[in-house]
Amino acid sequence: MSFLPQEILRKKRDGAALDAGEIDFVVRGLVDRSLSEGQAAAFAMAVFFRGMSMAETVALTRAMARSGRTLDWRDLALPGPVLDKHSTGGVGDKVSLMLAPIVAACGGFVPMVSGRGLGHTGGTLDKLDAIPGYVSTPDAARFRRTVGEVGCAIIGQTDDIAPADRRLYAIRDVTATVESIPLITASILSKKLAAGLEGLVMDVKTGSGAFAAEPTMARALAAAIVSVARGANLPTVALITDMDQALGRNVGNALEVVEAIDYLAGAGPREARLHEVTMALAAEMLVLGRLAPDAAAARAKAEAALAAGRALEVFARMVAALGGPKDLVERRSAHLPKAPVTLACPAPKAGHVATIETRAVGVSVLALGGGRRKASDAIDPSVGLTDILPLGARVDRGDPLALVHARSESDARAAITALQAAIAIEDKAPKLGAVIRARMDGSPRDFVGEDGYP
Repeated sequence: MSFLPQEILRKKRDGAALDAGEIDFVVRGLVDRSLSEGQAAAFAMAVFFRGMSMAETVALTRAMARSGRTLDWRDLALPGPVLDKHSTGGVGDKVSLMLAPIVAACGGFVPMVSGRGLGHTGGTLDKLDAIPGYVSTPDAARFRRTVGEVGCAIIGQTDDIAPADRRLYAIRDVTATVESIPLITASILSKKLAAGLEGLVMDVKTGSGAFAAEPTMARALAAAIVSVARGANLPTVALITDMDQALGRNVGNALEVVEAIDYLAGAGPREARLHEVTMALAAEMLVLGRLAPDAAAARAKAEAALAAGRALEVFARMVAALGGPKDLVERRSAHLPKAPVTLACPAPKAGHVATIETRAVGVSVLALGGGRRKASDAIDPSVGLTDILPLGARVDRGDPLALVHARSESDARAAITALQAAIAIEDKAPKLGAVIRARMDGSPRDFVGEDGYP
């Protein structure tokens, strides 16, 4: 059947639902460029304002997943399930670096296709690029071999995985249509469906450092992703987690790799919020993969893999298999880059850390050179923050709120000024909420509204 792009655009502009054939036509046009830039932008804008039904979003997700190469793991005869996790991004979120090895150490196989950071949130791929020699975009054979032999591989999206998403995302980025729940959902899930997964766990961040800062948007996004994924036959659970402060003690690419290795090695006490998010996500993945009968048993299994050092061993093997140093774990301080200047950020007065503008914390690392203002920017992996105090911490005047790692003293002092403005200190300690805000699994309580969205 032949379609006219302008008639499809008119139909969606006027609020009518598109059928699967029309959506397939749009996706093919994105890939072969028979859909012009203006038409692709008009499609994104029409969806932004008019939305999509659940059936439309499932059809868009499936079509985008089929737009390029799809991975199939059956020929490897893997002795465990193929599982993954995706996060909507946050400040200090290095969970993937620990989670993939933990799940692999428990019998799962994790082909994790991750992204780079843009703006105030860091990207998993940028953290791994801080490791000398690590090949974050290996060829398909090396990727598959690493997953099969090690149990996990964390890499970047290649040009042939969901290419329709690659083009549509670039258009959304420059047309102010990023914040569309159907388009976000299709973007995330198309890549996961193309990865040949048997189960997916979503970590949807909410709070001052999150993309979905408001709880209502986070809940709507989580509900949409779970429902659409299940509609596309990908079992999925979503956790909504707190991002009103950085996750962990360190922010910055090489500094977060250090924290991840220390976490896996049990080198000192693990930061409580980081541990809770990691264990909660691991438990959900193990239950989805039928590697444990329930969340309690799954968490115990993940804790045991961590305590016995099996997860650390998997991480080390993954790094070596993808070109990194074989002795990274033992000699992390020798291999990972270090900034030449370290200065403490002093508390301007005594009291408790009452609130943190977490987005501003991420922006301060970006300003140090640890992130991108535009996609082509180079990143300095050595800069960032360590020993960040959590909400509720008691300080005296002059106590360090964090340590700033910078290329110059002037950069460090600018970051200190920004941090002091972002961190409010009050006499009274704040009331702290749970780090796991909600769990959504597609049950009726997740949804309200006729179209399936809250």
